[in-house]
Amino acid sequence: MSDVIPLGPGSRMMTTREAAKRLGVSLRTVQLWGEADILPAAKTPGGHRRIPFTAVEALAISTGLGETQQDKPRAGKRELLAMRQQQLSTSDDRAPIDVLLVADESGWIDRCEDALAVFGDAVSVRRAETGYLALIQVGQKAPDILITTLALHGMDGIEMLRTLERCESMAHMRIMLLTDLNSEALAAKGGVPERVEQVGAPFTPEDIAARVGRSLLGQPLTKMGYSS
Repeated sequence: MSDVIPLGPGSRMMTTREAAKRLGVSLRTVQLWGEADILPAAKTPGGHRRIPFTAVEALAISTGLGETQQDKPRAGKRELLAMRQQQLSTSDDRAPIDVLLVADESGWIDRCEDALAVFGDAVSVRRAETGYLALIQVGQKAPDILITTLALHGMDGIEMLRTLERCESMAHMRIMLLTDLNSEALAAKGGVPERVEQVGAPFTPEDIAARVGRSLLGQPLTKMGYSS
């Protein structure tokens, strides 16, 4: 990323605030994506961050982020009331726990999904096969539980977690790192954020399901944090 870029009439650059509005995420999320090179960014001579318009559009199209209100049909008062009643009827303590599985082996994720299927509608599962895709998904909607392996293509699990550590949404997630490394080896890689649970090998999809199950049976998961 260059430190200074020229900005002219044809440069088609966006501010971080404009990019956040286009993608439907927070300003801090766009800043983190810039630091993680998910969105290429550069600085103006005045020190302001700018992002190429084409990069923002490519991310919006490839991920489905940033559907604007103009893209949606305008709802009338009756439709809005019906929508609100539906939200109230479904916003109870039985809302599913949102689990994001991050691993570079799709077969492993498939087996974890199969193991979690025993919980039925009580658990909703999402998946990401790289750290970059995981950061995008967290930026779009932070999960209740994030479970990641250490070895990921392009950005390993620790680097991804260090990026998340700078994001306010990390405080509202339960995070598990699956690794066969000991504390000394993890420290040599830069260390693991304090709130992250380290799950040592051997671990199986059934082990993952058991940990998620304990969350279902234990104290309620809330957006204010988790009990250990």
